[in-house]
Amino acid sequence: QVQLVESGGGLVQAGGSLRLSCVASGRTFSSYAMGWFRQAPGKEREFVATISWSGSSTSYADSVKGRFTISRNNAKNTVYLQMNSLKPEDTAVYSCARGVDATVDSTPSSYDNWGQGTQVTVSL
Repeated sequence: QVQLVESGGGLVQAGGSLRLSCVASGRTFSSYAMGWFRQAPGKEREFVATISWSGSSTSYADSVKGRFTISRNNAKNTVYLQMNSLKPEDTAVYSCARGVDATVDSTPSSYDNWGQGTQVTVSL
């Protein structure tokens, strides 16, 4: 079982930036795609971004495209989410997840290990 631990969340004003990190335990991190999802109160879990095992392929939700960047460092078992130009509607709990294989996918059912999440709050 892989353990995923997110960090980097917090309170930021609209237009600001945050960088989320997700550290994975285990030696097979580099074999799998990784994803970021978010869930706001009263809303369904929403796909944010995903990255392939090598980092050569990424995909983003339309709502964050051009503002967020996903990256990974396989030597550190870490995946990142750089979030710029934050908006109040980005407020949510952000969770990272490990894919069931090496390829990018936006559907939650394609991920089998999830972190507890980190809160991101964007104020006006």
